Amino acid sequence: MNFQALQEAVTGTVEAAAPGVVGIAGRHAAGSGIVLAPGRVLTNAHNLRGGRTTVVLPGGEQVEGTLLGADVDGDLAVLAADTGDTPAPEWAGEGARPAIGLPVVALARPGGRGLRATFGYVSSVERSFRGPRGRRIEGAFEHTAPLQPGSSGGPVVDGSGRMLGLNTHRLGEGFYLAIPTDAATRTRVDQLAAGSSVRRRRLGIGVAPAEVARRLRRAVGLPEQDGLLVRSVEDESPAGRAGIREGDLITEAGGRALVTVDDLHDLLDGLDGDSLAVRGLRGAAGFEVTVDLS
Repeated sequence: MNFQALQEAVTGTVEAAAPGVVGIAGRHAAGSGIVLAPGRVLTNAHNLRGGRTTVVLPGGEQVEGTLLGADVDGDLAVLAADTGDTPAPEWAGEGARPAIGLPVVALARPGGRGLRATFGYVSSVERSFRGPRGRRIEGAFEHTAPLQPGSSGGPVVDGSGRMLGLNTHRLGEGFYLAIPTDAATRTRVDQLAAGSSVRRRRLGIGVAPAEVARRLRRAVGLPEQDGLLVRSVEDESPAGRAGIREGDLITEAGGRALVTVDDLHDLLDGLDGDSLAVRGLRGAAGFEVTVDLS
């Protein structure tokens, strides 16, 4: 291996992409982001706390960022901020979709605390993970460029410094999942930059995994039953207004049996109309409510 050639390649890649990488700093969170266009910054939704945050530019200048649009379940957000002449990294074309074995460089400015750049390769594609509110995000790719906490929102780039993905989900030690910055992501990001947030239907509940639900019911002498055990209900949520309570076991919605939370999310995403019939068990007794999702 020619180590000098590798060093020169990585250095050139960093020089091409790093000027557009920024830090995201807040009272309770720290992350990274990229300049999307003059006055616009792209980051992960989970990096934000509230409508305003601080964007730390490459030179260390701190500017206020105001939320323009967010897709919380897709873990993307666009901020308005005075980025001055900070350049935007180039996005790779659709034909540059990551493939296993592709060398990559991951970049970050965690909370604005200096640039981090690591080298690795794409180790898996078509991965999925859970977004901030538990929805499955599909189509991610995994890479081996190790990054410290606070690197979410920074770019993964190819050897030419073109952005292939947005680091989003840390997998233990040494691996990261990234959302590919393909044409579909770019379209969604442009909508967010125009001020159009993505809102998906949701009941407003937290649920226990199926195996936990079965174990808890068995522990209190109730028969085991597939379904979603409600662990929390948000105030003034559709579920709360319909009378769904903590401890309920939701077994069916819209005439469809529910076994996993993904069953519920898929149902809500494909629902035609704003009314949903929900059936379940409250202890040993059955119940049925109609949830208004409007």
